[in-house]
Amino acid sequence: YIVPLMIEDIQTFPVLNDKSIYLACKLSRRDRTIPQRFALVSVPARHLGRFLLLPGRSDEQNIILLEDVIRFCLPNIFSFFNYDQFSAHLIKVTRDAEIDIDNDISTSLIQKIEKGLKNRKKGRPVRFVFDKDIDIALLTYLVKRMGLSLKENLVPGGRIHNFKDFMDFPDLAALSKSQRKKPFTHFILKNAGSVTQEVFEKDVLLNFPYHSFDSVIDLLREAAIDPHVLSIKITCYRLAPRSKVINALTNAVRNGKQVTVVLELRARFDEEANLMWKAHLEEAGVKVLIGLPNQKVHAKLCLIKRRVHNVTTHYGFVSTGNLNEKTARTYCDHCLLTSDRKVMADVNRIFAYLENPKASVGFLTACKTLMVCPTGMRRQLLQLINKEIKNAKHKKSAGITLKVNALSDEQLILKLEEAAKAGVEVKLIIRGICCMITENKKFKKPVQAISIVDEYLEHARVMIFHNNGEEKVFISSADWMLRNIDHRVEAACPILEKTIKNEIIDIINIQLRDNVKARVLNNELNNEYVNPRNKARVRSQVETYHYVFNKKYS
Repeated sequence: YIVPLMIEDIQTFPVLNDKSIYLACKLSRRDRTIPQRFALVSVPARHLGRFLLLPGRSDEQNIILLEDVIRFCLPNIFSFFNYDQFSAHLIKVTRDAEIDIDNDISTSLIQKIEKGLKNRKKGRPVRFVFDKDIDIALLTYLVKRMGLSLKENLVPGGRIHNFKDFMDFPDLAALSKSQRKKPFTHFILKNAGSVTQEVFEKDVLLNFPYHSFDSVIDLLREAAIDPHVLSIKITCYRLAPRSKVINALTNAVRNGKQVTVVLELRARFDEEANLMWKAHLEEAGVKVLIGLPNQKVHAKLCLIKRRVHNVTTHYGFVSTGNLNEKTARTYCDHCLLTSDRKVMADVNRIFAYLENPKASVGFLTACKTLMVCPTGMRRQLLQLINKEIKNAKHKKSAGITLKVNALSDEQLILKLEEAAKAGVEVKLIIRGICCMITENKKFKKPVQAISIVDEYLEHARVMIFHNNGEEKVFISSADWMLRNIDHRVEAACPILEKTIKNEIIDIINIQLRDNVKARVLNNELNNEYVNPRNKARVRSQVETYHYVFNKKYS
């Protein structure tokens, strides 16, 4: 896997893969009797892994980075040349990842995505990250050969790049056994003979990664073999490499069920994988819908149709996260398993739209229980905020708690600011970008705004409107961004069962009390940790685990 490129000998500079990292090497002699030379060595982390476990004493574990092994072996790698000094620094290129979908009706969406994937590999470099200690002559040479001229393209960094590789850091037994808890089966489902039967009796809220994703797989597996199930419809955005979801769906087809999968081909960086899944599903006999021309399908929905004695019922789920058993071990999400007629009627309407968007747009506007993008959610959110403003002005209890990955929609931000000025208590948990000014003297009550970054990725979207003590709680697939609200198919589901509603409120309140991993989102954007002020330490992900684990249901 180690094949160095002597870049000065190559007329056309190689196209660097933006998923890879490279060692930029300088070869020289102490006595300077021969000219120095430059070379590139690709670090084959995808083949060998980025981290290597070294042999050592039984009471310790030592890990070395693959690039450091390569550095150590540079004299051997370049033994053909007569050099005695070697230096190597990491570099990484980021290319323009946008896939342009034009309006050429003669070309199918699949052809456009396939072409876009090919172009992405040779896309314009938009960022060149390098070890700030790199030899200046080598850096200058690389910049010139790659045709980089804008200073904003050049990003000096540290010694290590591609930090996403650390998601696959070795699971050291000493660490994992003491800190990371294994997911467990939901209390209601723990001794249940059938997930399906429990869902028909009451709604079940799964909280990942604390609850096991296996319950979702079990629901699909049961549907695959249930003689009363007629069809399964499901949306898929990002799937696990060896997806158990796909396995359950293809088994359902083998058992005579009609299976429809809405597969979003434009899920960024998963386009190639989803094209592969499309072929796999179609070969198995699954009906695959590839999304809509101008709207990404980001809603996380499942609809299972069942008929017993000529009585048709629907059940399934609405989720904030992907149907991906791998990420469900590290992403915090909520998934509502339900057979509620009103909820499933709207899920049915959304699938009717997805199957025939030109003729069935009325199905989205007809949704009465779910808030749906791109048709009604914006209007409904503004109405809910206005209700809190009205309550505050009438001296009634008013509050809005919002947990999303990103808050950047201008209209919704202005409405939140209006609410804060009216005396509505606004609380925000925003993992990523937050464009709202959270400190303003005109706010009658201070806005609590935090971001929680911990062992698990906070991915759930939750909206709580106080409604004068009769809280309205929603889980949603949509962030409060223009692209989500107006240009994607998204769904927000109200929590109708009081027990589950209180459970979500409790979990959100635990997060709002976090004083270990929470950071303050203030106007200075300095991301300082929340000051514990001598209070008991609350690490929300640890506390949530214990809360969910000990949760009992009557």
